[in-house]
Amino acid sequence: MAATCCNFTQVSSGFNKLPEYIQLQSYFTRSQQRSTCSVVKVFHRRYGRRLQVERWKQYQHVLCARGVELSLSVIGDSGEETEEDISKETLIWRAIKLPIYSVAFVPLTVGSAAAYLATGIFSARCYFVLLASSVLVITWLNLSNDVHDFDTGVDKNKRESVVNLVGSRKGTFIAAYLCLALGFIGLAWIAVAEKNMRSMLFLVCAIICGYIYQCPPFRLSYQGLGEPLCFAAFGPFATSAFYLLHGSASVMNHVPLSGTVLSASILVGLTTSLILFCSHFHQVEGDKEVGKMSPLVRLGTKKGAEVVKGAVLMLYALLAVFGLSKALPLTCIVCTSKHSPFLHLIWYSFLFL
Repeated sequence: MAATCCNFTQVSSGFNKLPEYIQLQSYFTRSQQRSTCSVVKVFHRRYGRRLQVERWKQYQHVLCARGVELSLSVIGDSGEETEEDISKETLIWRAIKLPIYSVAFVPLTVGSAAAYLATGIFSARCYFVLLASSVLVITWLNLSNDVHDFDTGVDKNKRESVVNLVGSRKGTFIAAYLCLALGFIGLAWIAVAEKNMRSMLFLVCAIICGYIYQCPPFRLSYQGLGEPLCFAAFGPFATSAFYLLHGSASVMNHVPLSGTVLSASILVGLTTSLILFCSHFHQVEGDKEVGKMSPLVRLGTKKGAEVVKGAVLMLYALLAVFGLSKALPLTCIVCTSKHSPFLHLIWYSFLFL
């Protein structure tokens, strides 16, 4: 009897503690749910956009076969990042187009190296003044291109356009030509200091190519002539001009352009033109709407991809020809062969045999 009463007492005390146990269990359940939700939100915020793009790629293949166009906004949920959610800092970074300034660095460096190979002369002061001036000229190209694309309607939906970001076409236009004036002054100063007017003639021709590429009334890029102009401007004209400027006046004024610098300028021009060609892949539809007949609009993206493959093959073939003919040093073949896709393919094939 006593044992029974003792057991009953323990059970009664257990019933008294039951509400406390239920409250405690409910607290831990809610805490676990909150932590799980927070983890899900963090995962969704970090990887949601990537998963959205992957789903878009998968659905695009299916729906394109049925003749249905699909946009990311159709698949995206209300909580996912859309184009409107991109921060202003990201848009500014896109508008700067930092990789485009490599076309100021590469011709100058290649021309300087060719001059050093021919004369053994290198001027750091001349190099950095020319680099700053070239960057200013490329900034003019970038800003004026945005101004004229804004006028034609190409950039009407391009949020990273400088004109759309600043909100002033006139201000962007003035800034563009101010950069051109400062850059031209720097180039002319070095040409006068080195007493080499041939180089200035080449640089003027390069700037003219940039003007007729995009500015009215020419706008030859709308006729599909942007790539040839780019080849001439950054290849033979700019690279040869920097070659002439990087040496003493007594030497370079009386020495004709060598096969080395001409061969190097051809490779620089082809590479720069290929970069411009590839930059049109994502804007084919927009170019069609405004009548900009770029090579990709004429060829289509499928044939354009084949052109890119052929151009890369041609670059390496020309490099080999120039090296074996001693127009370029053999070290050029050795150094660039490390980046050759063909050698990588052969190497990986050998490893997995």
